[in-house]
Amino acid sequence: MQFIPSNVRGPLFMIVSTGSYLVNDTMMKLATTGLPPYEVLLLRGAAATLWGVPLLLMLGYARQIPLLFERKVLRRNLFELLAILCYVVALANMQIADSTALGQVTPLIVLVGCSMLFGEKIGATRMALIGLGFVGALMVAQPTMQGISVYALLALGNAAFAAVRDIAGRKVAAEVPGMIVAISAVVVVLAGSGAAHLATEQWVMPEARHLLLIAGAGLFLIFGHFFIFMAYRVGPTSAVAPFYYCFTVWAVISGLLVFGQFPNALAVCGILLVMASGLAIVSLDERKRRLAMVA
Repeated sequence: MQFIPSNVRGPLFMIVSTGSYLVNDTMMKLATTGLPPYEVLLLRGAAATLWGVPLLLMLGYARQIPLLFERKVLRRNLFELLAILCYVVALANMQIADSTALGQVTPLIVLVGCSMLFGEKIGATRMALIGLGFVGALMVAQPTMQGISVYALLALGNAAFAAVRDIAGRKVAAEVPGMIVAISAVVVVLAGSGAAHLATEQWVMPEARHLLLIAGAGLFLIFGHFFIFMAYRVGPTSAVAPFYYCFTVWAVISGLLVFGQFPNALAVCGILLVMASGLAIVSLDERKRRLAMVA
């Protein structure tokens, strides 16, 4: 991936990550029709493990498998577990636009956290562009927030835990491969969702369509985990985090292709605003990089 310019690599990985997560979410949303949410999580974890372990071996990471349980990797992925346990229940019981909109506070929490913990400078211009991206994301999601309930709180809990996950991921050692972190997240969520299912749900026999959807979700989940971790590893947080808003753009595409829902004019304007703010941030970083080279 060295052929990709360094200032583009992080944002590009975040775009791919959000797209992968959205495909996973779409399949999960379809699979929760007829199955309890934690059972769907459990089955998806099993599918992702079946995809992921051979992939690790193919990539030559057999000797690094013990790193799946390295302390900092596990800490990062425990927050992933808490986030997804909140999110899958919210997704199953809320309009996807509402759960998506509430998730858009994640990059803001990440930016503030990294600024406080790692001393990363954000700057007024970049903060303004991030704010525009947030506004654009809300224009796309257009949440109704009707009947705000415990499910809305769970969606907010997902956003907060996801932000802590991404901040904790910054402390994972550079020698730990990104795919190891991704598969570790799969294993941790598999164990946690299994416990949650046994404690709170009754087993429902899945149909063939459920299994196909869950198998696809498991594959895209791995790529989502991998690329979001790598995005924050290879790029500065202030340049990468705003592209989390692309989640809403992918959500519109999913709604159009899967559910036949056409975006209205406000959503189209929101997509353009998200894209414009992201491109402006990349342009700003490139300008600073060139000035630094000249100096």
